[in-house]
Amino acid sequence: MRLPVYLRAEAEADLEDAAGWYERQRSGLGGEFLSEVERTLDLIQSNPEAFSAVYRGTRRSLVRRFPFGVHYRIIQDRILVFAVMHVSRNPERWKGRGA
Repeated sequence: MRLPVYLRAEAEADLEDAAGWYERQRSGLGGEFLSEVERTLDLIQSNPEAFSAVYRGTRRSLVRRFPFGVHYRIIQDRILVFAVMHVSRNPERWKGRGA
């Protein structure tokens, strides 16, 4: 059973910021980034427990081709994405989002 995926506002802002940065580097790269994140979200939705827990039940799936991780929790009958962050960022940033 595929669980619905919900992105917190902070995660949506993460996506917009990163896609904008990539788009400024090369035209079309922002769209490629968003496509890879969408692919990652599909993988999470298909098998949410396949990815390792990194902090108190929060799991992380890495985005293919880009150094980003999707941080999420399985909460009852849904998947809640807390952050989409560059892997070099301080984890305290997403931990402070209620993860």
